[in-house]
Amino acid sequence: MNASPGGRAANPRIAGAALAALGIVFGDIGTSPLYAFRECFAGPHAHAVAMTPHNLTGAASLVVWSLLLVVSVKYLFIILRLDNKGEGGILSLSALIRSASRRLGGADPKAVLLLGLAGAALIYADGMLTPAISVLSAVEGLTVSAPTLQHWVVPISVTLLAGVFAIQKKGTEIVGKLFGPVVLLWFTALGLLGIRMILAHPQVLSALSPLEGFSFLVREWKHSLPLLAAVFLAVTGGEALYADLGHFGKRPIRVAWFSVVLPGLVLNYLGQAALLVEDPTAIRSPFFLMAPEMLRFPLTLLATAAAIIASQALISGAFSLTTQAVQLGVLPRFRILHTSDEEVGQVYVPAINWFLAAACIILVVEFGSSSALAGAYGIAIALTMTITSLLFFSAARAVWGWSLVKAGLITVVFLAVDGAFLLANASKIIHGGWLPLIIASSFMGLMLIWIRGRRLLWARIQRDSLPVDMLLRDLGKGKIHRVSGTAIYMTGGGNIVPGAMLHNLKHNQVLHERIVLLHVVTLDQPYAPPEESLTHAELGHGLHRVVLRFGFADEPDVPTALKKYLPESIRFQPGKATYFLGRETYGVGKKANLLDRIRLSIFATMARNASPATAYFKLPPGRVVELGAQLTL
Repeated sequence: MNASPGGRAANPRIAGAALAALGIVFGDIGTSPLYAFRECFAGPHAHAVAMTPHNLTGAASLVVWSLLLVVSVKYLFIILRLDNKGEGGILSLSALIRSASRRLGGADPKAVLLLGLAGAALIYADGMLTPAISVLSAVEGLTVSAPTLQHWVVPISVTLLAGVFAIQKKGTEIVGKLFGPVVLLWFTALGLLGIRMILAHPQVLSALSPLEGFSFLVREWKHSLPLLAAVFLAVTGGEALYADLGHFGKRPIRVAWFSVVLPGLVLNYLGQAALLVEDPTAIRSPFFLMAPEMLRFPLTLLATAAAIIASQALISGAFSLTTQAVQLGVLPRFRILHTSDEEVGQVYVPAINWFLAAACIILVVEFGSSSALAGAYGIAIALTMTITSLLFFSAARAVWGWSLVKAGLITVVFLAVDGAFLLANASKIIHGGWLPLIIASSFMGLMLIWIRGRRLLWARIQRDSLPVDMLLRDLGKGKIHRVSGTAIYMTGGGNIVPGAMLHNLKHNQVLHERIVLLHVVTLDQPYAPPEESLTHAELGHGLHRVVLRFGFADEPDVPTALKKYLPESIRFQPGKATYFLGRETYGVGKKANLLDRIRLSIFATMARNASPATAYFKLPPGRVVELGAQLTL
């Protein structure tokens, strides 16, 4: 899904990049008209709000101005400027703030890390709900022209979702070429449907005034929370604009939004209000009922295609997020397959794919309709947007150097809007909103357990390790037998001898004539500059300390990087060097309390099931030696 490093440069054809952005970036927010406006006045959890002309234009006004304030102002004009060397997204923002804080001489802000992890966990929860509600709401269009097909909605939705997840391993490169044109047709259809109804009832254009929305909330103040929760469904794809920044850059995203997406959405929501002014009974499916009867079935097919594209974009985003999380060390290594020879960021993560597939299908079967699922939808995204606003304050201070007053004022404005939507969505927790919160909490708990376990593991390794200086003294005395060749030992850094090297020396009593102590570091930026990719120090007696750096969006191909950057004096040959890795098994100490035992057991399970370092670092399998050890944490 991500473009290669070179693809982040300014595209000479903005129009082409904007067209491509339509399918990848705006698929989620583009399918919101299928259900968002309907939920303001219908659904199992909506309060009885009279569908008077004033209320309908008021609701449309709230939707329009939410799009303008949240998406256009907050994300398009401000948040998109916070790119981490061209990359966006909540993990990228968290890494940017931490890096800037360290450069300024401050401590690594732990709160920023926790907020970044919480945002990432919430995105996984959203990854389950968005495909389910998008596909369900599109397939429900069949029941408008053929009500007898109602009982087929769930089976068809499950089949479509199963197909979407099944083809992920093929990659999105070929299908992706169709995304832009199909979604362009979709937004064109949104606009034309809206214009058709607006011409019949032009009075709904008064919704373009923010006073209509404000007066609507004042009139219906008793129902303001469920109304705002429904309105929020119209902006749920806003966070994707920032997450997909690295794919296309700021300008194509802005061009696509203001020239195609925003006009199509505004016209469609106004058109739905106009339809309901004419026929309040159309509330059962205002989107599809805007179309002439003969066009409803083709519109259903187009809506289904748009929903699948929206699902595809979010699934690919979950794969990219997982890749970043693994590189940043907050998740164990997953098996990551690259599905394109040209695009570095097009990846497939089988474990995440099938987890999301199972979760989406279970949600469709359990809830059965988009209206029922809307009760669970929104809280995760509202929390993510609130976290982004909190991180914005830290970023404005650390990255841009804004004053406390300036950063605080903008953040307060953001939080006033986000807080209202968050409070509104909190009212849906008992109606299903608890589900994404539990899923997100579980993901965040696993990430925290993994971070803590790695910290304990490193402390144990350092405590039991041998300093490199002592090894150099023994090598200088000629007590250790040397054999020809190059050995590369993966190490966690520091001035210590890797455990695998100690085991090799203990059992085989021999070392290679050239030894590379290799430490792989992931930077708080997406791509490592060539001049910073490798640091080399010769320690003497054939020992070399090498630090290899990758960005969190880089592909960690260790042999290729070593061949490219290592000095010729080491005479490194990828096909002849031997890589020594440690494979630890973990036990829990007797002094550990019950909570620690549970956390360490989970960490040990995650470590056992992590993808082997051989595959993750692209090491040649025939040149790898693994030496085991038992460690008590």
